Amino acid sequence: MSTPPPQYPNQPYGQQQPPYGQPQQPYGQQQPQPYGQQPQQPYGYPQQPRGPQRPPGAALRMVKAAVVVIAIVGGLGYYVWDYNTSPTGGKAKAEASASAAAEEAKTHDPEVGDCVKVADPKGKPVPTVVDCGSPEAEYKMGEMLPGQGQECSAKYDYGIQYYSSRGFDYTLCFTKV
Repeated sequence: MSTPPPQYPNQPYGQQQPPYGQPQQPYGQQQPQPYGQQPQQPYGYPQQPRGPQRPPGAALRMVKAAVVVIAIVGGLGYYVWDYNTSPTGGKAKAEASASAAAEEAKTHDPEVGDCVKVADPKGKPVPTVVDCGSPEAEYKMGEMLPGQGQECSAKYDYGIQYYSSRGFDYTLCFTKV
C-alpha cells in the first residue's frame, strides 16, 4: 500500500514537493520559479505592511488649499462686518433709509380714489395719501390728466400740475371730501 507524500506547511501554495530522496532547498533560499511568475518572499521573513503613502508635494497642496479657504472665510467675514459697521451707519442702514424714502414717495403719489391732505396748497402743493375716514382727509383724487397745461373740469375743486424734465407732465384733479 502506498502512502501519500507528507504535507509540509511551509511550502507556498501551488508548488510541488520534491519526490522522496531528492534534496530540498536549504531554508531561506528560493526555489526557481516558472517563467512569468513573481518570486515569493521566503517564509520566515515577514513583509512589513505599508501604509498609505502621500505623493510628493501633497503637504504643499494641503497648505495652499488651507490658505484659500482661510482667505475666502476672512473675506466673507470682512464683508459682513463692513456691511454693518461703516462710519455712516453701514450699508444696511443706507438700504433701510432708501427703502423708507421709497415708501415715503408712495405716500405722495396718490391714485384715483385715494384721499389726500395737501401741504402748502397755495405755494408748491404736496399731496399726502391718508385714510378717507380720518379727519386729515381734505380731498379725494378723481382724475389724472396726462400732458402739459391740462386743466381740471368744473366738477373738480382743486388741481395740481406736475412738470417733469423727462417730458412726462400731468395734472391731478381732486374733489373736496
